[in-house]
Amino acid sequence: MQPTATVLVYSDNANTREQVRLATGRRPATDVPEVKFIECATLPAVLKELDRGGIDVCVLDGEAVPAGGMGVCRQIKDEVFNCPPVLLLMGRPQDAWLATWSRAEAAVTLPIDPVEFAAALARLIRGRLSLDA
Repeated sequence: MQPTATVLVYSDNANTREQVRLATGRRPATDVPEVKFIECATLPAVLKELDRGGIDVCVLDGEAVPAGGMGVCRQIKDEVFNCPPVLLLMGRPQDAWLATWSRAEAAVTLPIDPVEFAAALARLIRGRLSLDA
């Protein structure tokens, strides 16, 4: 098993980024590596980190402003070669169709349910690491 999985967390809200860290813990499941977080509060920071490489999964806040996570997801899916899988945080379950439009691999609603979030994140990490193997 690789030593760590790198998760990029994008939200303009520090509270949301903290919820993601707390819901994940050291690792979201016992069969995935420990998680290292890279936190971004702006779209330019997200693009810079993705250009740098090494990101295994992106967690994007659909409620972020001025660039919402759904639009950011669609943009990076179009622009980033071998784009990491995306877990989208949505404000309401009715926005699931927008998550599909954005091409996110998974979506959960805010406020974050730690069990649901950890399961979705672990699934994306497993998928990414199996592709990289």
